[in-house]
Amino acid sequence: MEESKKINIIDIKIVPNRFLKPKTTEKLLNKIYNLEGPQRVLIHGPSLPVKVFYGPGKGHDVNHTDRKEIDIKGNSIELRVSVGEIVITADISKFNDFMDELTPMLEESMPCDYSILVGIFTRTKTTISDYLKYGDNFESVIDNRYIGLVDSRRKSSETVKVIK
Repeated sequence: MEESKKINIIDIKIVPNRFLKPKTTEKLLNKIYNLEGPQRVLIHGPSLPVKVFYGPGKGHDVNHTDRKEIDIKGNSIELRVSVGEIVITADISKFNDFMDELTPMLEESMPCDYSILVGIFTRTKTTISDYLKYGDNFESVIDNRYIGLVDSRRKSSETVKVIK
């Protein structure tokens, strides 16, 4: 009970019925960031590798047409995944207003059918991976939006982009 009182965010997961192209992703993310209320936006999907990792073509370049630079609010971001879902973390006190703005925007912007799921899909507490990456007593040093976004084997600058 005590734990649930601390959670003041909610996640909205948008799951398109197909992977989104870079142009569509760019347009959609810019519109999402223009809405009032998102604290964090994550995109998920299969990786778009730079090189072949295994098999007879190991080491050769992969020229995937969807691995492009997209512009989100003036920030150039390399799209490293085929976008299969978008998770938006929003303030729970602004949830109804946010959904009232988000739903019509998705109706006009999405090129295919999609599903919207509401719940908690991201970490809300620090994890062991967070401690491996940042060390002890890091909670007061880093932004709370970074909690749970850690890959202890990679640099955060490679996998996490801060857009203001």
